[in-house]
Amino acid sequence: MPSSPTRRKPRNCLWIPILLCLFNELSFAEAESSTILLPSQQNNADSVSTTFSAHCPAPDPSLNYRPVIGILSHPGDGASGRLSNATNASYIAASYVKFVESGGARVIPLIFNEPEEILFEKLELVNGILYTGGWAKNGLYYDIVEKIFKKILEKNDVGDHFPVYAICLGFELLSMIVSEDRNILETFDGANQASTLQFVKNINIEGTLFQRFPPELLKKLSTDCLVMQNHHVYVSTVQAYNYPVTAFQWHPEKNAFEWGPKAIPHTEDAIRVTQQAANFFISEARKSSNRPPARKVLDNLIYNYSPTYCGKAGKGYDEVYIFT
Repeated sequence: MPSSPTRRKPRNCLWIPILLCLFNELSFAEAESSTILLPSQQNNADSVSTTFSAHCPAPDPSLNYRPVIGILSHPGDGASGRLSNATNASYIAASYVKFVESGGARVIPLIFNEPEEILFEKLELVNGILYTGGWAKNGLYYDIVEKIFKKILEKNDVGDHFPVYAICLGFELLSMIVSEDRNILETFDGANQASTLQFVKNINIEGTLFQRFPPELLKKLSTDCLVMQNHHVYVSTVQAYNYPVTAFQWHPEKNAFEWGPKAIPHTEDAIRVTQQAANFFISEARKSSNRPPARKVLDNLIYNYSPTYCGKAGKGYDEVYIFT
């Protein structure tokens, strides 16, 4: 498991621990009931007028309402060679793509082993990056993750708001990169279970993805098993101090978009967690000043590829995009 990387302070990108993950058998808390009145039903002086404006408010010109997220592919086919045994194969689980799309963005796949000049040309077409889960912690994959991350920090340093979500393996790799310690991770035996999330003491969630969570959903995070994890107790969610970089050791994309393991929670509240996490990521991407040529974006979108359905055969993910 990754411990909180506090040994060194490169580039002011130390993590702020936000949550600890704790597995426990807890019953779901009962939702608090309340009465909701429509504007026309509110009989007071502050009631909203039923006279509707003929014009919609103009969108904020500083925001990008057509954001694109780059997702870095991972070595292999996502099924231990059962879908493709090509030595150059890499994949992106479709759940990550759907997660990004659910927040209101499109996806460009960044194929980790394609020529670097092509890979970094694609990086100029996106407004944020998602590092996925997986197993690769060294070699070319590690090197590419590090090179992309350094370019992302450079973009933010010159004023281009460029967010990162790093999930599972992504969290681990960024912990190694930020700490400049490839041995920072520890071996940990975990369970394939849904879990609660426990906020660390005195944490300020302002500016984090949890700031926009409804209060009752924040409360349920600590009482109900709403997230999918593979460990018991560990630092589960962090955010960089001075960069829009958030990392998860749990999987916010699985609740709504993966159906294989029975432990994945699919309750309404669990789906709301997925939606809130996706919405925050894309809201950050809309702040990016990058406006690439539309034709280049279209030519590189993941819509140019077809996913492979593998859930029926019990091969891990429900769908994967395979690149060879």
